[in-house]
Amino acid sequence: MWHRSKARHSLPRATLGQLYSGRDNGIGAIRLGLAVVVVFTHGTSLGFGWEDLAESLFRNQTNTGTLAVFGFFVLSGLLITRSAARTSLPRFVWHRMLRILPGLWVCLLVTAFVVAPLVALREWGTLHGFWSGPKGPLQYVTGNWFAGVRQYGIHDLLGASTPWGRQSGGSVFDGALWSLVYEVLCYALAGTLAVTAVLRRRRWLVGCLVVVLYGVVVVDQIQGRPLLGPPTPYYGSVHLPLLGAVSPHWLMYLGLLFLGGALLELYRDRVVIHDGLGFACLAALAGSLLFGGFFVIGFPALVYVLAWAGVRMPSALRGIGRRNDYSYGVYIYGFIGQQVFASLGWSRWGYLPFIAMSLATAFAAAALSWHLVERRALAWKDWTPRSRRAVPVPPSVRLPVQALEPGRLRQDDATPVGGRTG
Repeated sequence: MWHRSKARHSLPRATLGQLYSGRDNGIGAIRLGLAVVVVFTHGTSLGFGWEDLAESLFRNQTNTGTLAVFGFFVLSGLLITRSAARTSLPRFVWHRMLRILPGLWVCLLVTAFVVAPLVALREWGTLHGFWSGPKGPLQYVTGNWFAGVRQYGIHDLLGASTPWGRQSGGSVFDGALWSLVYEVLCYALAGTLAVTAVLRRRRWLVGCLVVVLYGVVVVDQIQGRPLLGPPTPYYGSVHLPLLGAVSPHWLMYLGLLFLGGALLELYRDRVVIHDGLGFACLAALAGSLLFGGFFVIGFPALVYVLAWAGVRMPSALRGIGRRNDYSYGVYIYGFIGQQVFASLGWSRWGYLPFIAMSLATAFAAAALSWHLVERRALAWKDWTPRSRRAVPVPPSVRLPVQALEPGRLRQDDATPVGGRTG
C-alpha cells in the first residue's frame, strides 16, 4: 500500500483524494502568495494612479489582483465544503464567524480610531469635527462590521491626497474588503447545501449548479458583458440586510469558482491529478489571459491548476501557513498601508520601494492580527454553550450489557459502538 507522501512524489497520476489529506499540502503557501499578489496589484493604482497590474496584458479581461481573488474563492470552495460536510450547521457557522469577523472587527477599529485620526491630523491639522458627522469613524465601524462594505471612507480623508481618491472622487481606506461579502454568501451557500444533505447524498446537484453558472458566464462572454472591477453595471445590484449592496454579476462568477472548488472536494476520489494535465491547464490559463477567452477557458483551468499546485507543492513550501496563516491579514491590511503611504507621497521613490514598504507593513500587521486576534479567536472553535453540553456520566454508573452491543448508542459519547464517529 502506498504511503501518501510516497504517492505524492512517485505516482505519475493519482486522485485528489489520495494526495490531499490533512494539512500536508501547499494550499497555505498558495493563499499567502495570492495575498501578496493583491498587494503588488494595488501598488500600481493606489501609489501611482496607473491601471491595475497586467490589465492591458490580459486584454482588459481582468488583472492580477482580481485573478488572485478568483483563486481565493476556488481554494475556499475546496476547504469550506469539507468543513460544511463534516460538522453541524451551528458549528460550521461558528467556525466561519471566528475565522472572518474578529480579524475584520479589529481591522475596522484600528482603521477608524488609530489610522484615520492620524490622517485627519495631517490633512486637517485638527480633530475638530472628526468624531461626528454622517460619515464619521463610528459609522465606518458599524456600517462594515458584518463583512458587507456600506461605507468605504471616513469623511473626505484620503480623497484629495491619494491617486485612488482623486480617481474615485471620494475617501477610501480599505477597498480590499469588497470581496468579503461574497465570501460570506458562499459560506451561506455551503451551509445550505450541507443542511439539505446535498453534500452527502446528492452531490450531483452541485455539478448541476456549476453547469448553470458556467452557462451564464458563456452567455455573458457571447453578449460582451465583461466582469471588470466592482461595481459592475450588469444585472444591477441588490441590498441585503447587514451586508449592503451585492452585485449578482460578481456573485455568480465568484460563486462558480467557489462551487468549482467544492466539486473537486466532493469528487476528490475521482479527480485525477496528473502533471501533464496540470501543465496543460496552466498553459490554457496563460493563453486565455494573453489572447482572450479567460472566463470560458481560464476559469475551469484555474480550478484544476490550483488543486494540482496545492498537492504537488514542494515539501519545503508545504509548511507555509500550517501554523501561522498571515494571508487574511496581508489581504485586509495591505490596502490601508498603501493608501497612507500614497497620501504621504512615498510613491515618489518608485514602484519597487513602494511595494517593499507596503509588503513589510502588511506582513507586520498580519502577524499582529494573527497572533493577537485571529489565532486567539480560533481557540474558541470547540466552545459549546452550557445548555448544549453533555452531562458526564459518573464512573460508578454501569450501563446495561445490551447498551454495549454493536450498533447501539453509548450514552457517554453518543457514538454507535463499532461505527464511524463522523
